[in-house]
Amino acid sequence: MSTILSIQSLYVYPIKSLAGVSLSQAKVEEQGFELDRRWMLVDEEGRFLSQRTLAGMATIKVEIGDHSLDVFVSSRPEDRIRVPLHAVGEEISVKVWDDEILARLVDPQIDAWFSQKLGVNARLVYMFSPKARKVDPRYAVNDESVSFADGMPYLIIGEESLNDLNSRLEFPVSMDRFRPNIVFSGGTPFQEDSFQRIKIGEIDFQLVKPCARCVMITVDQQSGSKGKEPLKTLATYRTKNKKIYFGQNMVALSSGKLRVGDLIQVS
Repeated sequence: MSTILSIQSLYVYPIKSLAGVSLSQAKVEEQGFELDRRWMLVDEEGRFLSQRTLAGMATIKVEIGDHSLDVFVSSRPEDRIRVPLHAVGEEISVKVWDDEILARLVDPQIDAWFSQKLGVNARLVYMFSPKARKVDPRYAVNDESVSFADGMPYLIIGEESLNDLNSRLEFPVSMDRFRPNIVFSGGTPFQEDSFQRIKIGEIDFQLVKPCARCVMITVDQQSGSKGKEPLKTLATYRTKNKKIYFGQNMVALSSGKLRVGDLIQVS
């Protein structure tokens, strides 16, 4: 097992709760990687939609173009829509958990496409202000902002942690269940639990809290089907204070670019 820690994979999730996009490099911003969770689907009351109740969202894929996002259902890649990288529509109030913020509607035709695919009335909104939503002050270091992510700008997980979990499962799962931004290779299982401050390439990060997991990790990200694992197995050895943990949340202390292969230094 290598003692050298380095970035194995980088991911962004442009539209909250839809499929992620693997990148070879990513731009680090205060609220998360560039384009990460800057769009979100909401219901008629402006509340966010997620795989927790609409598991089929996992099968809607996203490709990043120069001027737009291309969105399609994995079973019908020819049936796609194009989402502009900047929205100029009406501002509405939307809700992410307990946070209520302003976002912009994107396009009624795009709303109709999503509504038809998901079987519910859905509207796509865009976060136009990078300071619209603040990180919970209990975990912020420098009054950071966050995107439409559940609560924190960055999530890091070690590949060895997944290997440890899969050694306990009858059927292994892939890392996409956990929707990390940064996956690193090397080290020991759950070594990220011991991190406090790390430097990746030339960028400093502060780890602020472990990531509590929910039923969303029971959704197969390829088929959209839902089961009991890996939450059931994680509960047997990764539970603390009645919560199940896998991965660590971080904030960035500086900006720049990360690349696959960048080394991780632990302070």
